[in-house]
Amino acid sequence: MSHPCGFFITFEGGEGAGKSTLSKKIYQYLVKQKKAVLFTKEPGGTKLGKKVRILLLQKKETWISPRAELLLFLADRAQHVDELIIPALQQGQIVLCDRFSDSTRAYQGAGRGFSTKWLESLLQFATNGLQPDLTFYLDVDPQIGFQRAKRERRQLDRMEQEALAFHKKVRKAFLSIAKKYPKRICTIDASLSPEVVFAYAKRKLDAFLRSSRK
Repeated sequence: MSHPCGFFITFEGGEGAGKSTLSKKIYQYLVKQKKAVLFTKEPGGTKLGKKVRILLLQKKETWISPRAELLLFLADRAQHVDELIIPALQQGQIVLCDRFSDSTRAYQGAGRGFSTKWLESLLQFATNGLQPDLTFYLDVDPQIGFQRAKRERRQLDRMEQEALAFHKKVRKAFLSIAKKYPKRICTIDASLSPEVVFAYAKRKLDAFLRSSRK
């Protein structure tokens, strides 16, 4: 799908990588630059998505099969793209999204073991062909990520409670995706301090916006 007026930027990473922190800092930075910018996330970027998010992440007493989990994520994304992301891009906004299709490739593709070819066809349908212009992937060892989560003293959600082996497969998949799409994906060492990560991402973002002015 073409979106000639705006830019679509996504943030990806495993649990505790700091992608949410980075995406919010980038949002604040662009606001200060007086850019037209929208910050959103998956799942949960729309009213429908908020309800899906509760099912997927918060209700641990509800068993969800892997196929149902995948379809719920895709339903959230389809609504998200149609209701929020595409209209914002068409208005010329910079859309920042905390997670998008790369997360599905890593978590449901590698983590749950779904066929890559089959999964790509579903992603194409759910997104109506929309692809990010730029993706920041924050790479960190899952053990470090979980240590961070524990330091924050927050309750782990349903995905975070998966075994360490699951999250290692997810990380391996993210690294493979980043290698496959080097022009789109900027990989950042998330073991570094949040300040260093932000400074690096900001430089990459500024360079991208300068080179992509329309």
